[in-house]
Amino acid sequence: QVQLVESGGGLVQAGGSLRLSCVASGIFFRINDMAWYRRPPGKQRELAATITSDGSTNYADSVKGRFTISRDSGKNTVYLQMNSLKPEDTAVYYCNARGQTTTRKLSENTYWGQGTQVTVSS
Repeated sequence: QVQLVESGGGLVQAGGSLRLSCVASGIFFRINDMAWYRRPPGKQRELAATITSDGSTNYADSVKGRFTISRDSGKNTVYLQMNSLKPEDTAVYYCNARGQTTTRKLSENTYWGQGTQVTVSS
């Protein structure tokens, strides 16, 4: 009942910036934690940034100081502002959300977007 749609990916030069957006839609009671993951070419998916329902954030060391995750709960949207991009940031970026379809915490499931490509050239 929950769908995540990412947007904002593209091709940029090293040192440039991009802002990714992810909108949650469907039938649900609430969205809890949200996160951005990424999968670099030939590598496993890794966690880039998380944000809780109360706004607390955490970042992978590799992106700390350059990326900022934020959310607009009223719009069920999470953003990832990416600055000072490096070629090693090249990856497919995936939106992740934990959402409840009922008032029960036990109804919480994890949802994934289809991903958006970010390519950083040198």
